[in-house]
Amino acid sequence: MKDFTDHIFLSKCRAQIEEKLGWGSSVSWHNEVFEKLSDVIQESTAVRLSSTTLKRVWGRVQYQSAPSIHTLNTLSQFAGYTDWLDFKNQHTQPKRSLDLRSIFQRSLIPGAAIMIATLLIFQLSLARLDPRQQPLVVPDQVRFSSRPIAQGLPNTVVFDLDLEGLRSDSLHIQQDWDKTRTIQLRRGQKQATGIYYYPGYFRAKLLVDGQILKEHDLFIKSQGWLGTVDYKPIPTYLTDVQLGHEPLSFPGSTLSEIAALEKPHYSSFHWVDAFPEISADDFSLEAVLQNTYREKWAVCQTAKLVVLGTTGAMVIPFSIPGCVSDLGLMLNDVYLSGKEHDLSALGADFSSFRKIRLTVQAQQVRILLDDQELLTTTYAEPVGQLAGLRIRFLGAGEVQSLKLMDAEGHLLDSAVFPSF
Repeated sequence: MKDFTDHIFLSKCRAQIEEKLGWGSSVSWHNEVFEKLSDVIQESTAVRLSSTTLKRVWGRVQYQSAPSIHTLNTLSQFAGYTDWLDFKNQHTQPKRSLDLRSIFQRSLIPGAAIMIATLLIFQLSLARLDPRQQPLVVPDQVRFSSRPIAQGLPNTVVFDLDLEGLRSDSLHIQQDWDKTRTIQLRRGQKQATGIYYYPGYFRAKLLVDGQILKEHDLFIKSQGWLGTVDYKPIPTYLTDVQLGHEPLSFPGSTLSEIAALEKPHYSSFHWVDAFPEISADDFSLEAVLQNTYREKWAVCQTAKLVVLGTTGAMVIPFSIPGCVSDLGLMLNDVYLSGKEHDLSALGADFSSFRKIRLTVQAQQVRILLDDQELLTTTYAEPVGQLAGLRIRFLGAGEVQSLKLMDAEGHLLDSAVFPSF
């Protein structure tokens, strides 16, 4: 952004957004946080900025061009202003004309210089005392681990702690990538608990003065197929026994419940478990699915395949052609927004069963629908080992067939994943 002249205003806008979010310093934000920010901005402004665009604005991705006025206007609106011009106008200091005060101030320049220098030295001394400005030293005796206390969901997780040697009063556990999901700790505390409402592969963090002191992986498994109606904050759960099979589907009572809702809701099927030695960067998936509720707010027939890995995720979305502007294709570090890219290839009618094939080989992705290639693209950051699948529908849907194959195209052993 070397030709961009409004760096100061953009810095102020970022600071206001960070304060509004309350997610802590953006220095430690990772890819999933920028994905969440993209969602939050869309909910507030009805405009989606991709996580890649947001990472450029926050200086996490090197980029020579200036942010577009579309991006600046959207950020300003999210911060509470009409547009970028309104933001700049409200943060521009009016020029002061020369008056007696300026003459008086100039007459005090020598003394003022001494005072300013003294204040600067004092502030620097305080900065050295501020623990947030110091490199974080990890005492050898500090311990941080976790253990789920049950199977299934929701699931309470116990965090075992030994905070000996930490003198800070700002101690927190961040439960996953969402910085708003934190547990406050006190010095000397030995245990803390938190609730997880969805299965997944999470990374829990011990924070001291807002900095990550220790972190570890936390695996909440689905115990077979799990269905959810994705209410916030607590979904409705349907266990493997309650779900229909061949096709994988929700019972009639759940479909009636969804049809009665006045606002849009997703429903999901989850399979989250260990996939020994299966890389999420080299595998194939074949799914035959359809939408079963397409009325009112579900007219777009949105369906999403979500691939969970130990270090990232992929989201492959579909909708009827008229709604592709609202889609967002995520391949770990790559995000393509339907607002900024032509995703018409992902537009299809799912009122009857359609076959989707996803092939990932050496971080190159091919997406096919009914054996016709729709899209081929690549991503850079590895997704890691395969950790699970989600199939999400706006409204409701069912899965007639689902097959998982390794890098050589062989079906996974039924003990690992029960293809059907």
